[in-house]
Amino acid sequence: MTEHYFDALEQQIERLLARCQQLEQDNQHLRASEAQLREERARLLQINDQTRHKVEAMIQRLKSLEQHS
Repeated sequence: MTEHYFDALEQQIERLLARCQQLEQDNQHLRASEAQLREERARLLQINDQTRHKVEAMIQRLKSLEQHS
């Protein structure tokens, strides 16, 4: 096999390694984003639940006031 063949093979391997490193970085960023989005979702669900309870309590108070009128 010629020197040119090995040079071309070496270049392909270097490109492949660079691509693998880029994909690993992208994967790390995606995992970090996913974790952040999961935390935000959990926070929003908690706020939604609290708001729902407050609205339900207000409805009950209004019903109670309506019955006493």
